[in-house]
Amino acid sequence: MAQKPSIPKGTRDFSPTEVAKRNYIIQTIKKHFEVYGFQPIETPSFENSETLMGKYGDEGDRLIFKILNSGDFISKVDDVTYSSKNSASLTPKISEKALRYDLTVPFARYVVMHQNEIDFPFKRYQIQPVWRADRPQKGRFREFYQCDADVVGAKSLLQEVEFVQLYDAVFTALGLKGTTIKINNRKVLSGIAEVIGAKHLLIDFTVALDKLDKIGEEGVKKEMLAKGISESAIDKASPLFAMSGSSMEQLEQLKSLLVESEIGMAGVAELYEITRNVEALGLQSAQLQLDVTLARGLNYYTGAIFEVSAPEDVKMGSIGGGGRYDDLTGIFGLKDISGVGISFGLDRIYLVLEELNLFPSSVSKSVDVLCVNFGERESMAALKLVNQMRAKGVKAEVYPTNTKMQKQMKYANSRNIPYVVLIGAQELEQGQFVVKDMAQGTQQTYSLGNPEEFTEHL
Repeated sequence: MAQKPSIPKGTRDFSPTEVAKRNYIIQTIKKHFEVYGFQPIETPSFENSETLMGKYGDEGDRLIFKILNSGDFISKVDDVTYSSKNSASLTPKISEKALRYDLTVPFARYVVMHQNEIDFPFKRYQIQPVWRADRPQKGRFREFYQCDADVVGAKSLLQEVEFVQLYDAVFTALGLKGTTIKINNRKVLSGIAEVIGAKHLLIDFTVALDKLDKIGEEGVKKEMLAKGISESAIDKASPLFAMSGSSMEQLEQLKSLLVESEIGMAGVAELYEITRNVEALGLQSAQLQLDVTLARGLNYYTGAIFEVSAPEDVKMGSIGGGGRYDDLTGIFGLKDISGVGISFGLDRIYLVLEELNLFPSSVSKSVDVLCVNFGERESMAALKLVNQMRAKGVKAEVYPTNTKMQKQMKYANSRNIPYVVLIGAQELEQGQFVVKDMAQGTQQTYSLGNPEEFTEHL
């Protein structure tokens, strides 16, 4: 009995139309990356495990796909480790490599390895797939593309301002108006942990806080208690859940809360400068919004952090995010290299554009012109015409077999081909071709000796 075909959960096949739509998003993002001065790089799909492990916190480490060593890897494991059935001790012995979890840590590794070839500040973009052993759900997959842009070697907050503008420019170009670019600062979160007496539990505090939009205020407080953060500390942090007003008004409230924390006040000052400059420059269609509960669970962020939300009427998780990391390359031996970067969530952006019907109709158009096949002599004339069209950049093809006209026209309709060319015996005799506009139902005749008369209108 034949095996029923299937694919792993959290992965997908993409049809030609879906690929065309994804490429439309990627090309839009890529165009703006390059307009803003970013250069492309690529890194391997898998890295040495030691490169990735320990960089994303405990939760992130659990989501990294490990790759089994080649050969008879079990025979190389000692009996004590094998019989212990302890995955933490067994995994390093049978797996030395892992699929990349994101593009930022591999980028940090790249910078360190190529530091003598790089001109700092180095602005790079990278569009490649990543893998996470996450629980599949709407908008969350185990294999997905990230579209990242980072700057390393510059501490100026103008970089953060430019990234806000970049988000705004891309989403405006995609027609996705009404996005919210949320901003916070890890220094502010460190300051809050300090003033409430939970400085030693900063990671637990931020990981729990980052889940506010998923599990609510009571859920966050319950998780904080479970992590050892005292009730009195949680009570001191409660003003975070009730902040309101404009970004500037919330920053004033933060000043009062953090007045005794030097690092917290430094974070407030950075947020004030970024917000003030963005407001002075203006945004096209997005809005910048301070969110003091935004934490982003990755350990390497040290300054500003970003997260982008789709328009309010779309139920979707974040469609982008990023932040400042002051010493990410330090984990690979290159100290004091500050960086900041953002990422676009391609798959979630796709779902949002699809839901809001924002893809241009031209995106799904695979071919501009189809030439009907009337027979051997006619199809050779059609091929010559197609070659001339292709030389002008027109996407064109000849139907491969001489079959019923109805079948060929149905094929053109199903592929959303806007123009059908007819070269029958009569047209061939007269040195002409007929173009049928499939949308309008009209026809027009052109000379085979002057196809530019038709193609210049495409």
